[in-house]
Amino acid sequence: MDRYDVYLGLGSNLGDRRANITAAIAHLKQHVAVERMSSIYETEPAYVLDQPRFYNAVLQGQTHLAPRSLLDFVKRIEQDLGRTATLRYGPRRIDIDILACGAMQVNDPDLTIPHPLIAERAFVLVPWAEIAPNLVLPSQQCSIAELAAQVDGAGSIVRVLTEYSLIKFDNQQRSPP
Repeated sequence: MDRYDVYLGLGSNLGDRRANITAAIAHLKQHVAVERMSSIYETEPAYVLDQPRFYNAVLQGQTHLAPRSLLDFVKRIEQDLGRTATLRYGPRRIDIDILACGAMQVNDPDLTIPHPLIAERAFVLVPWAEIAPNLVLPSQQCSIAELAAQVDGAGSIVRVLTEYSLIKFDNQQRSPP
């Protein structure tokens, strides 16, 4: 498969949240050439509220993996980094969501791309709007920035790390915008 743009959401609310996200990115670089990385944001948990706050970020990269293979790859990374099966939407050391894969749409029982809950997730939209504000997903009429401006909860998101210089991007040294 030819390379294509992929957007991944990263989240952690157990242990050293920053280190967990950093480790996930290091593993992802096996098959994802990281091009842009949002700031890290601290966010309230969604759906299951009785748990620690999350660190969340979004990255843009290029991959050659088909969406199903990408899903298998990110699930292996989550397991390698200590994620265990617990309560859905519960606490986790690392969570990696496939948000979008170029212009592809996938509607399988265990994989939907673009991610079906994007429009209601401020913890995804706010960091994503930082790196791809004008992106319009195949399933949406509005850009990521417009969705971020409309979503509930955006005001409770706090940027905690704006310079992610500890990430060494593939084949180049550059900081996120």
